Formats: sequence, structure tokens, C-alpha cells
Amino acid sequence: MLLAIDIGNTNLTLGCIQDDQILFEARIATDRLRTSDQYGVEIKNMLETFGVQIGQIEDCIISSVVPPVFNSVRTGVIKVIGKQPMVVGPGIKTGLNIRMDDPASVGSDRIVIAVAALAEYEPPLLLLDLGTATTIEVVEPGNAYLGGVIIPGVRISVDALTQRAAQLPGISLDRPRHVVGKNTVDCMRSGIMYGTAAMIDGMLERLEEELGHSCTAVATGGMAQFVIPLCKREIALEKDLLLKGMNILYKKNAPGKKS
Repeated sequence: MLLAIDIGNTNLTLGCIQDDQILFEARIATDRLRTSDQYGVEIKNMLETFGVQIGQIEDCIISSVVPPVFNSVRTGVIKVIGKQPMVVGPGIKTGLNIRMDDPASVGSDRIVIAVAALAEYEPPLLLLDLGTATTIEVVEPGNAYLGGVIIPGVRISVDALTQRAAQLPGISLDRPRHVVGKNTVDCMRSGIMYGTAAMIDGMLERLEEELGHSCTAVATGGMAQFVIPLCKREIALEKDLLLKGMNILYKKNAPGKKS
């Protein structure tokens, strides 16, 4: 059984994978102040909550975009399972032709999502991840990773709005009932949710215009299930791209993994 952990700015996403099947997916809040012992206990407790015993974990793979947290999580994993995890980063085999100015600077989560999407969809692809940031990646035929777009995420936009405007309250990010809001909360909710959906529609249109052809659009991330249904553009919704991608990368690199 493979333990896969993605360290994001807001949450750690972890799950266990056996025979290419995701047995469970769970989230732990990312906390830069937690020690390796605390993360180890959290991970162990989460595994046991889903009925997984430590002895069943044969290996682990970690992807991280939060350097201050990475070492604590990796050390915590080693203490719990007694194995050195594989790390998604420079030097790992991805099958991607990364055409960025600095390929090593591409976030590991974006690489993982691209690898997972290519296993299920034919390029050209526009890949959206709606998390702390909203990102869009461009993958062309030949597995060519061209780059993309990074936009402030939905929750960041809400937090900035409520912190900067004294009379605007915090809101829940439910689906708006109408585009035209009749009170302050509904106006904010419509602006954030429909505004993000309209931005996505517009950005995808501009990207395709620049590329000169249409693309298949695929979305993942914690906010995708709330925003993507509001988009006019047809966008496939994939919940588990991160875990699927880490499973694929592990299988690509496991034979040469150092213990």
C-alpha cells in the first residue's frame, strides 16, 4: 500500500493507494509551527481512522509547495512508517517536456496534476487547480508543458475583501441563488463565485486564442466543485488528480528509489 501526501498552503492532502485504487482521501490543516512529532501523530491517527495499520504501508511519496513544512512532514513520516519517502522534485521522471524558463521552479503540485491528467485525457489540455491559488496549466501534444497562469484563489479573495473593507462581513462560499444580490452577503457571494467562474471562462478563451486552437479543460482542487458548475465553458471535474498523479510518478520512479 502506498501512502501519498501533498503538502499545500492550506491543507495536507493524504491518501492510501493499493492496486491503483484510492482507498481514502483526507485532509490535515497545514501548520508551519507543527513539529515532526505532531505531524507524525496526525498522520498515524488519520490512517487508523480509515482502518489502515502502519504495517500495511509499504512506501510513501510526498509532493510539497510549502518548504517550511516539508521537512517536518517528511521526518514525521519516517518516524511513523520507518521508510524514507520518495519526493516529487527535480530529477524525478515525469514524462513531461517542461518548456519553462526555469523548469526546476515549477510547483510540484502542478507537475503531479499534469501527469495525472495526461493519463486520462489527450492533449492539448488546460488544467485548472482551484486551491489556495487558482492555477491554469497548458499542456500541448508531445506532453509539452508550456506554462500557465497563477491567480489569487477564491478564499484569498474573500479574506482580502473582508480585511480591507471594514463594513463587509465574512461569508460562506455557498452557491449564489442569483447573480443579482439583494443584501450585502449575497452580493459578495455572487461577486466571488460568479466572478471567479467568469474569470475562468475568460482566461480559458484567451489562452485558446493565444494557442490558436481549442483544448480540453480539466479542473481539480478544493474549490472546483463549487465554482466549475457556474462556468459557461465545458470543464471536466476531477476530484483525485493529485493522488492519481503521485501514484503514477511513484510507479515511474520506484525501481530507482533509494531506501
